Amino acid sequence: MKIIFKVLALMAVFAFVGCAGQAGGGSTAAKVSNKPITITTPATLTNVSSPLKVCMATKGYTVEPAKKGVNPGKGHHHLLIDVSIPSDLSKRIGKDSNHVHMGDGSKCKTLNLAKGQHTITAVFAQGNHVPYNPPVTDAVTVTVVHVE
Repeated sequence: MKIIFKVLALMAVFAFVGCAGQAGGGSTAAKVSNKPITITTPATLTNVSSPLKVCMATKGYTVEPAKKGVNPGKGHHHLLIDVSIPSDLSKRIGKDSNHVHMGDGSKCKTLNLAKGQHTITAVFAQGNHVPYNPPVTDAVTVTVVHVE
């Protein structure tokens, strides 16, 4: 009888410890990051639908519209779709289907992407669309499995 009681008590302890270590059932809260820029949505290596909402957060930098000009520690986001960060960081980021400007000072942008794997790189730039040097970036890779 004592052995059964001890086994049951031990099982209860393991069950309690196992539950205590879990994160709370699929929380969607963004991870806290010390990086200067973080893509908060979507998470990297996830399957997504298009159109896709991409959101960024900054730490140590202030997001403002491009029309406010070049101000230290301030600027706006650009999203680079399936392309590398420009090698010449002294030039403006281009504007085309692979280089999305967010000069309005927004922190989220909805993208229409084709099915398949895509790398989305956020690049923080000054009001004149010239990236900071060294570059302030973050990237995620997602797979579009459904297009609306």
